[in-house]
Amino acid sequence: MSIENIPEIYIENKKENPDVFVYDFKMTNDVVKSKVNLSMNMFSFLQVGKKQVHFANTSKAVNSEQSLLLKKGNWLWTELLDTEAIYYCKLFFFSEKKLTDFLSKYTKDVKPYQEKVPYFVIENDDYIASFISSLSAKMFENSDYCDAMLSLKFEEILLYLLDKHGKEFEHYLHALISKEVSPFKNIVEDHIHSNLKLEEIAFLCNMSLSTFKRHFTAEYKEAPGKWLKDKRLQKAKELLQGGDLKASDIYLEVGYNNLSNFSVAFKNKFGISPTEI
Repeated sequence: MSIENIPEIYIENKKENPDVFVYDFKMTNDVVKSKVNLSMNMFSFLQVGKKQVHFANTSKAVNSEQSLLLKKGNWLWTELLDTEAIYYCKLFFFSEKKLTDFLSKYTKDVKPYQEKVPYFVIENDDYIASFISSLSAKMFENSDYCDAMLSLKFEEILLYLLDKHGKEFEHYLHALISKEVSPFKNIVEDHIHSNLKLEEIAFLCNMSLSTFKRHFTAEYKEAPGKWLKDKRLQKAKELLQGGDLKASDIYLEVGYNNLSNFSVAFKNKFGISPTEI
């Protein structure tokens, strides 16, 4: 699977590096777990469809009633059509410099703040809905004052969210300019029971698959495929022994994409089928 460099692929003049950039994104087919290298922090104002994002140590799903502010870095994006025949969202990018200038201007005591969650969920209230309507790539692209207008829109949305969410949002903004990277083990162990493939976990670790396998084996003294499989099947056994769940209820939760493969792997591991638990 190729890696999409965003927002670079949306910028027509490749010589430009805008500090603020808006793009109207549309598609007519589902895309599952595309690899995205996000080089700028980004608002994703989803208007039609559903979206799920995976970062180094977490994931989040939203629909058109919510928007996301995402930290720059490597993401896996799943974008799904809903009842409409189109998926549509507005992407609003901003640089670290723009954010640093904003924090210096509107906060009295700027201090680094570490935050594990790399996204902030925004409920699309009436104000946000109005803001989204005013944010159109076509509206700004031919204006002599494009940069100035987008800078004002950037300050507008951040000031509104600061006023609405207070310190919670301010702390998140500081986290966006943090240089810390999630440790390798944290990323791996946060995805033990996900249905991500090895190459997808490696991508979240900013590694090639071969480098990831070497690093994993050095860290855990075991090949990653076997280690993850054993952990996921052990979790499945514990869930089934609880008595309230069936194999069909849990196979996705423990990292399998279909019930048949899960049942075969379970029987090979424990000598009995999931239905015999």
